[in-house]
Amino acid sequence: MENQRPLTKLALLLVILCSFNVGTAQMLQKPNIIVFLVDDLGYSDVSCYGSDYYETPHIDQLAELGMRFTNAYASSALCSPTRASLLTGKNPGRLHITHAIPIKGYKRIDGGKGTRLKDADYVMNLPLEEVTIAEALKTGGYTTASIGKWHVCDDSAYYPKYQGFDINIGGNHHGHTGEHFYPYHGRWRMAEGHPWVEWNTLPDGEQGEYLTDRLTAEAIEFIESNNDKPFFLYLSHYAVHTPIQAKKDIQSRYEQKAPDTLKGHVKPAYAAMIESVDASMGAIMEKLESSRLAENTIIIFTSDNGGYGKQTSNYPFRGNKGNFYEGGIRVPLIIHWPGVTDRKLISETPVITADLYPSLLDMVGLPLMPDQHQDGVSLVPVLKQKGVLQRDALYWHFPNYVGTGHPNPSAPLSVIRYQDWKLIESLEDGALELYNLKADQEESHNLAQSNIKLAKSLQQMLERWRSQTGVQLPVINPAYQKIKNEPW
Repeated sequence: MENQRPLTKLALLLVILCSFNVGTAQMLQKPNIIVFLVDDLGYSDVSCYGSDYYETPHIDQLAELGMRFTNAYASSALCSPTRASLLTGKNPGRLHITHAIPIKGYKRIDGGKGTRLKDADYVMNLPLEEVTIAEALKTGGYTTASIGKWHVCDDSAYYPKYQGFDINIGGNHHGHTGEHFYPYHGRWRMAEGHPWVEWNTLPDGEQGEYLTDRLTAEAIEFIESNNDKPFFLYLSHYAVHTPIQAKKDIQSRYEQKAPDTLKGHVKPAYAAMIESVDASMGAIMEKLESSRLAENTIIIFTSDNGGYGKQTSNYPFRGNKGNFYEGGIRVPLIIHWPGVTDRKLISETPVITADLYPSLLDMVGLPLMPDQHQDGVSLVPVLKQKGVLQRDALYWHFPNYVGTGHPNPSAPLSVIRYQDWKLIESLEDGALELYNLKADQEESHNLAQSNIKLAKSLQQMLERWRSQTGVQLPVINPAYQKIKNEPW
């Protein structure tokens, strides 16, 4: 069976080759694609999503030109699973990439004495057998670049250049940079031989260089070098992930800004980081305009999970990065498709990260690959305002723990969103939480007991989905020691 996997990948790629004539004239007509991914950006960290403290005029401008989704979800509340889902069109549970991938040698799934279950083991490297969106687009005639954070592996043999990207700048196995100013080492400046010492991806910078600006400059150079052929640019900023470090001139303005906006949006350094990300979007859009590429470039803007609780508020939602309440998984999503999305459109359709893979293939006229993007559906009917999505529900599966040091620790669970209803099932004790998101977006009223029939029906849907998807489940932890007076 192992020897058949590469053949499966080859067969999927041949589907594209057989369906697409890569003549030069056709290639020039293909739209360019930019996926602009921000790390740890919360739903309400953008002006057009409700913030009156953070300033994001260029992202707001993108929303004016495209479609803004108000029920968009990350495939996970953590970065690596969402990124793997974006690249493959699959649910993290199907991929078995369910946790943030640690640096080699730092994986912990034994549970210790403090957890009732042992984490389900999880995959540390995005399998090379997966046909990534970059590989699919490359077969369709695209030049591909990954600029910025990668974090879907713990081994350099799985870096972007082995996953369909012609160019990799700044991507490695680290989940975040040591610091946001050159030389970017920070905490990664360890003794020789230590696994954390390998942060050397951008060695040729200048003192004072800011990482967001550097990645933007690299992206602009890529656009300049490929303005005569279709390109796919995956610009994945390390910001606004910790460490929280900003350019002082921008930060000082937010320090002077009246902190009367409440709800946690009063962190000047974090606000300044967001403004730098917004400036990156502005620079990219300006380059597209000056290069006469703006009318032939699709731009997708989103985040990999909800905002980090120690730095921002995800109000009006409950929760933060690391748990699966709305604040941990509801994210901004803006899609600008020139000639298709009219100005300032808003969609309330529930969508998820895995949808981006088939959507991009559909948008640029390449054949869909349902055997690959098994958990995503094309958003083209929504973008064209000519139909609805054909699926029953959205699903999440997290068979792991997020540690108690996290501002919002999470235990193993599965989640389903069906229409306006959301069910959370604990994998520790089977406890159910049921919320009507239309009436209770704060998830403050658990209706599982008062609407037990619906709760059980959604639980059965979850069980069927887990069985069909082949997810992994945690197991009983024999080392667990019950805490005195624990209620269960």
